[in-house]
Amino acid sequence: QLQLVESGGGLVQPGGSLRLSCVASGFTLDGYAIGWFRQAPGKEREGVVCIARSGWSINFADSVKGRFTISRDNAKNTVYLQMNSLKPEDTAIYYCAARATFCRRNDTSYDYWGQGTQVTVSS
Repeated sequence: QLQLVESGGGLVQPGGSLRLSCVASGFTLDGYAIGWFRQAPGKEREGVVCIARSGWSINFADSVKGRFTISRDNAKNTVYLQMNSLKPEDTAIYYCAARATFCRRNDTSYDYWGQGTQVTVSS
């Protein structure tokens, strides 16, 4: 069974940090671009950042530049999202998704999705 599983979400105070993980089972991530997306209550899902097969990354959301970093460890079949200086507006369910070719902002073009992990930034 091909699936992605996210973990690492939780409740954090403003200014804090979290690291999300996205682990693949049934396939190897090194053949895919991996994107992180998020959906806040009452809002549409938006792209956050993506890492290509080469390791090159692109930010989809200007609001996370300089704060969020994506990385991949192909040996562990895992992609990470390091989130620093978190703000209340970062509160959302975070999803990882795999795409067989290159990174795209359009979330409808991704092949596999995880179930999501909740991130809540609140004092």
